[in-house]
Amino acid sequence: MRFMSIVTAKDFMHPTPELAEAIHKIADREIKAGRMIDTAGLMPLATGARVTIKDGKLSVVDGPFVEAKEVVGGYAIFELPSKEEAVALAVEFMQLHKDFMPGWEGTCEVRAYFEPNAEGVCDPLAEARA
Repeated sequence: MRFMSIVTAKDFMHPTPELAEAIHKIADREIKAGRMIDTAGLMPLATGARVTIKDGKLSVVDGPFVEAKEVVGGYAIFELPSKEEAVALAVEFMQLHKDFMPGWEGTCEVRAYFEPNAEGVCDPLAEARA
């Protein structure tokens, strides 16, 4: 199964050199094992834009976004046999933040890619067909 890990934090922070090195080691290990497909950190909100549809109108707003409560700081995509393995990698990744960036607070959300015939997954198109 394919999983995406999405890291969010209250504020954008550059990783310490120690954290960057530790993350590189995990990424290198997972790439060599054929389990990591892609990963990247994202630039601060000030460099982005949001494209929104509200009340039938499309709008574009450049960052930063005052109302942002969490910032997506990065992501990783893995091909793994189970959710348990995806969560274990997320725990290992977040432990590095705890060890090498004291005071940093954030979340790593683990989500499986939608597959049309996946068991135990609701059909996201069910409402549209009803």
